Amino acid sequence: MNMPFYVAPEQVMKDRADYARKGIARGRALAALEAKDGIVICAENTSNTLRKVSEIYDRIAFAGVGRYNEFNQLRIAGVRAADLKGYSFSREDVDARSLANQYAQILGEVFTHEMKPMEVEILVAEIGDEPASDQLYHIIYDGTVMDESRFSVLGGDAEAIAQRLESSWQAGMSTAAAIQAAVAALAGPDRSLAPDDLEVAILERNGHRRAFRRIEGDELIAALEAEVPAG
Repeated sequence: MNMPFYVAPEQVMKDRADYARKGIARGRALAALEAKDGIVICAENTSNTLRKVSEIYDRIAFAGVGRYNEFNQLRIAGVRAADLKGYSFSREDVDARSLANQYAQILGEVFTHEMKPMEVEILVAEIGDEPASDQLYHIIYDGTVMDESRFSVLGGDAEAIAQRLESSWQAGMSTAAAIQAAVAALAGPDRSLAPDDLEVAILERNGHRRAFRRIEGDELIAALEAEVPAG
């Protein structure tokens, strides 16, 4: 008589977490920073079509790392959920916290019940009327939500990138300074990143209904070359 194959639940969860982490680590990282004029999101991404950073709703942005098809499905689901809530109730009722909770529920369900976890980390960011009310929600593969402030880093080598941002981030920094700090942190001391290697966007604190805007082309080059005060 053959004995049934048994694996402890703790080992199953550990194996799934290791699998997801390895998949995410193979991708390139991104960073989001709170700045004086908004939330700057900077990703290492050479593609002009497969975007890591996108608009979800008026004042809310989405960013993802890992498997593109998986986090893009989550992005589309978030857009639909936000549109439905805004249409059913009010545009002001759509907020990053409720979206982050929905994403956490989806990722947690997949991690617990499906054969393969989603190899993604995502960020939901919402711009406030002032820097103190900005929101950054970092959700990882198992549905864990982290409410972060100042900056958030997703993807491979996140710990080292966060350490570099810890020494360069300043309250009230300009958009150009935030972009330069993010790019320097993503690149590290041993390499450099050109404008074509980057995908940069900002949630602007401009008082308009829609806050999301991409920074690219000559504007990105000017931001990277701008002189900023030393920290």
